[in-house]
Amino acid sequence: MAIVERGLIYFLRHGDAEAGDGDDAARDLTLRGERQAAAAGRALAVLKVKLDACLTSPKVRAERTARIACEGLDVEVEVAVELAGGPIDAVRLTAGRGDVLLVGHEPDFSEAIEELTSARAKLRKGGLACVEDGVLQALLRPGDLKSVAAE
Repeated sequence: MAIVERGLIYFLRHGDAEAGDGDDAARDLTLRGERQAAAAGRALAVLKVKLDACLTSPKVRAERTARIACEGLDVEVEVAVELAGGPIDAVRLTAGRGDVLLVGHEPDFSEAIEELTSARAKLRKGGLACVEDGVLQALLRPGDLKSVAAE
């Protein structure tokens, strides 16, 4: 039996977004959402997180969050339609990629985290979670990320 090496899975919920009166997929980040995304990226850098991949929902608010957060992390952002909404198989999606940042939506991420860890966690907009081998290693609110980023 082969041993499969799994990396860390980071879940970053998109930052604060515009109100939705029309096309949900086209909703962009607010200024606050942009600041949340930047703080998440800076916090990951301060924590010396080395990502092998970043996969994002194709929805504008998520993709912009990913691109802003990854600016200083030396990782390419890839759009993954599997993150656009609905249940996700995080293990299959990240298999063979090393340490991966997923950027997307609720309740999809809280459901994926629960499936992986049995922990009930809800990500706030701009919040980050980290799962390793079925254990929830971190659950950070946007304010926590902002504090880490300021270090």
